[in-house]
Amino acid sequence: MLAFLTSWLADAPITAVPYALAALGLIISERSGVLNLTAEGLMLVGALTGVGSCLTFDGHPGLALVVAMVSASCVSLLFAGLVVVLRVNQVIAGLSVVFFCQGLTGLVGTLANWQNKHIEGMAHLAIWPFSEIPVIGRIFFMQDPVVYLTVVIFFLVNYWLSSTMMGLRIRSVGENPAAADAAGISVALHRVLAIVLGSSLIGLAGGYISVVNVKLWVTGMTGGRGWIAVALVVFARWAPWPALWGALLFGCIEAVIPHIAAAGIRVPQYLMMMTPYLATIAVMIWVGATQRVGSSEPGALGQPHVREERR
Repeated sequence: MLAFLTSWLADAPITAVPYALAALGLIISERSGVLNLTAEGLMLVGALTGVGSCLTFDGHPGLALVVAMVSASCVSLLFAGLVVVLRVNQVIAGLSVVFFCQGLTGLVGTLANWQNKHIEGMAHLAIWPFSEIPVIGRIFFMQDPVVYLTVVIFFLVNYWLSSTMMGLRIRSVGENPAAADAAGISVALHRVLAIVLGSSLIGLAGGYISVVNVKLWVTGMTGGRGWIAVALVVFARWAPWPALWGALLFGCIEAVIPHIAAAGIRVPQYLMMMTPYLATIAVMIWVGATQRVGSSEPGALGQPHVREERR
């Protein structure tokens, strides 16, 4: 039983990282007032380009993750152009970008012959001597570098959003774009910046799945994780740290599935596959039932800003 718990909890951070990074990227974007539903598509872009860079250039996995971030940021400019410049409905634009990315990654992955080709990936980092501690060492001190980097990223983003001038400007644009505009803050510029920066983390989440976790590319391999990240943002009330704890919760739920199967416990396979999505529904019901006046939802979320309409 102890071996089962140790192995399960040691794998939970690995499955939690994509949720955490994608949710954090969405929080950055939505703090600027842009309702962002593109996570599933941008994660696929990051996953494809990460593996593609490894196969094409025989690159280091760290470089592949950077490529995943850059590629997702570039594709996000399409979404930014639709919602910020053309002021298309943000829900429709987000869904359109997801479908576009799903088709694009499937096409490119097939034409480039990147399907099901194994890559070396990234090895775990053992922090000696703490990694030798029974149980705790396996869970906390024998993870891959991105797991530790994720915690650092959350610290930096939380500080950036709450304590730097640029972060406060992005939040002001999301709360009251007309007032921010009157104060001389470029609403369009800050919204595009938030979309691009947030999308880089979403791309990193997708690259992590393919380069570090699965170590290959399969069409549609994100498997709905981007949509769960959207729910996590609502669950966390657009705050970084609750999003991290929520990601750990979903990571634990997803990580236990293969361990139950390996332990020989007879549970219907499709019921286990449904578990993360059942948890998502439960979270949304809980959020709806406990929604309070004065939640942290940005005041102008989903609302386009036209300077000529300023009153």
